[in-house]
Amino acid sequence: MNAVTERFRALRYAVTRVSLLPLLVRVGIFLTTLAGFALAFPSEVLVGRAFGVLAIAALLPAVGPGRVWPTFTALVTVGGWLLAAAGYGRPAALWRLIAVAALLYLAHTLCALAALLPYDAVIDPQVLTGWLTRAGAVVLASAVLGVLLVEAGAIRAGDGLRAATVAGLLVAVGLTLLLRWLLRRR
Repeated sequence: MNAVTERFRALRYAVTRVSLLPLLVRVGIFLTTLAGFALAFPSEVLVGRAFGVLAIAALLPAVGPGRVWPTFTALVTVGGWLLAAAGYGRPAALWRLIAVAALLYLAHTLCALAALLPYDAVIDPQVLTGWLTRAGAVVLASAVLGVLLVEAGAIRAGDGLRAATVAGLLVAVGLTLLLRWLLRRR
């Protein structure tokens, strides 16, 4: 019984020390994950108990961002997308695909930030705004590039897919080389 009492005291002490910005990051994780579920899953699944289960699943990476939960919720989101497409016949709309991908990335990057921040960390708000600005720039650039590649693929139906694939591979190789250069520059 002593061990349970000590754990309760430690939990109460930790809750009283929680600072605002790490808490906001974790709330952001919960909201982006839940919004990703809402966009990926068909609306028929989001009623009743299933929504409660998905809300609990969205809470898991907010509580344990450095564990397996962010990967788990990303896989659940992709599973919801596949369920909507294959099981419910929902067509893949470009705006929905971009939104789900953006929410997956935002949840992932917020989990990376939250894994670095202790609950009681006192940080400058500019750290959070800088982090979110960079994440927003990545999301915007990816969305624009994705739309351009889709449009390039639609120009000529026969060769368009091949051209979009080659362009995507060139972008991936270019980004890999850029990251390699940035790591060596350190």
